[in-house]
Amino acid sequence: MREPRGRLSGKVALITGAGSGIGAAHARLFAAEGARVALTDIRPDAAQTVAAQIRTAGGEAIAVAHDVASESSWESAVAQTVEAYGALTTLVNNAGLNHMYGVEDETLAGWNHIVSIDQTGTFLGMRAALPHLRASGNGSIVNISSVLAMMSTVTCFSFHGAKAAIRGMSKAAAQEYAARGVRVNSIYPGMIDTPQLDTMLPEEREMVRTSIPMKRIGNPDEIARCSLFLCSDDASYVTGAELVVDGGLFPG
Repeated sequence: MREPRGRLSGKVALITGAGSGIGAAHARLFAAEGARVALTDIRPDAAQTVAAQIRTAGGEAIAVAHDVASESSWESAVAQTVEAYGALTTLVNNAGLNHMYGVEDETLAGWNHIVSIDQTGTFLGMRAALPHLRASGNGSIVNISSVLAMMSTVTCFSFHGAKAAIRGMSKAAAQEYAARGVRVNSIYPGMIDTPQLDTMLPEEREMVRTSIPMKRIGNPDEIARCSLFLCSDDASYVTGAELVVDGGLFPG
């Protein structure tokens, strides 16, 4: 187990979808590295459980009920974070949703639901947080996209579109804020062992595992550690970067 080095000392991080999976891994790691963290989730009890674990371990954490598809909910989540900690320096847009439909099987309602969470939620988060990130003079955003933003499948049509949009949005925001004290980077996870994989049959998981060059499914901590670098001052000259974390699945 790697010893914490305090690489986020003085940082205040808002992490969405932090009640489980990749978001919870971010919250635990960021708190261990010295950040004060606001864990947001549409399931407040799940976020509260993780926040309590962080506080028990000696970290600083609050839980916030949060619907990332709602403009007013974003305003409230950011306001609660700033009220609790006096600032906001770091945003991890992690909350996301997928379902398995191709073009003809997708409905407009299904499309709008995926886009509202994965794409619009990321936009609303950046817009709500940026005034505080700029005021910090050393702000950082990490947008969690997906390797499916870079490669195609015969399903997940809406997810492909929304996650590819995050790629473009991150690049554009990185350019806009490069000289304004905010870095914007994006991460592209491959198959990661999160609750979203729990619906897979054992044989489906095995088929996925064998398709990955490293022959294993990743774990949430492996994504969080990449965000840790991007959100720390170790990455002070890194903006607009795209970090693929997929065990070699996407050949580039």
